[in-house]
Amino acid sequence: MEVQRVQSIASLSKNTHTIPSEFIRSKNEQPATTTLHGVVLEVPVIDIGLTDDSNEKMIVELISEASRDWGIFQVVNHGIPDQTISNLQRVGQEFFELPRAERELIAKTPESGIEGYGTTLQKEVEGKKGWVDHLFHKIWPPAAINYRFWPKNPPSYREANEAYCERLREVYDKLIKWLSLGLGLEEQEMKVAMGGEDTVFLMKINYYPPCPRPDLALGVVAHTDMSGLTILVPNQVQGLQVFRDGHWYDVRYIPNALIVHIGDQIEILSNGNYKAVFHRTTVNKNCTRMSWPVFLEPPTELEIGPIAKLVSEQSPTKYKTKKYKEYVYCKLNKLPQ
Repeated sequence: MEVQRVQSIASLSKNTHTIPSEFIRSKNEQPATTTLHGVVLEVPVIDIGLTDDSNEKMIVELISEASRDWGIFQVVNHGIPDQTISNLQRVGQEFFELPRAERELIAKTPESGIEGYGTTLQKEVEGKKGWVDHLFHKIWPPAAINYRFWPKNPPSYREANEAYCERLREVYDKLIKWLSLGLGLEEQEMKVAMGGEDTVFLMKINYYPPCPRPDLALGVVAHTDMSGLTILVPNQVQGLQVFRDGHWYDVRYIPNALIVHIGDQIEILSNGNYKAVFHRTTVNKNCTRMSWPVFLEPPTELEIGPIAKLVSEQSPTKYKTKKYKEYVYCKLNKLPQ
């Protein structure tokens, strides 16, 4: 049976001003009624450009504070050239603009797991769907890469992704070090707990086509990321929302910043000191929104639980220790952890 792609549904819905019922969220999820309108959330913006000793101490404090209080922050002066980011965005956009038959050449298969071009990611509650298609593939470490799921077109796709990954690894090493220091740990402890050099960098491209009823649909339903850390660049179309103080807010995006989400695994490793951000994605009536999150994940067989130094009588363990693959299975199938 042919899989329905949201891109195709969007083309058919363009002039109808309606969307299929499986995309209409329940009343308590619909963006029109659940978003706090007229207010844009200014999440912490942290300049990580200057890292002499005194400035690094301040960066550690700012990142630690943002990770405890918000679970999300933006970093500027991160060292990834604007051109590297725009090349990544260009080749991703070009892939999604290819004829459907060409996109389907790298479609997910029952054997491919999460990697490949697809539409459905997790068990759908009440059969409701997100207004989004996506592409997943691993970009690091080399042993984890399967180029079968990297687009051959546009021809510069691989080069653009590799250039971005090379710079992103430098950013990740800094962030994970500062997150570690912010908990009073040695600078390498958090990185080691995440799998060290075997930490997986999983690229996802989200493609949210124009939607005739953005008031009723969501791109991605409310969730926390199951990764350790997510580092994301969007295009310029608003869509990211964060739940804070009982309300959903649009997040103001700083051009060429990296958006950083604390994910479930860092929350677990930190024994709840750092909080995974609860967020969702809205869609736009006239414009295509895209985003490029990279999920920093432990290797699937690695056991993840609170770091021993962060557990005490005063702060008992808040989470079970389990293999990352077991955590993923439970999360995607909506099973208790």
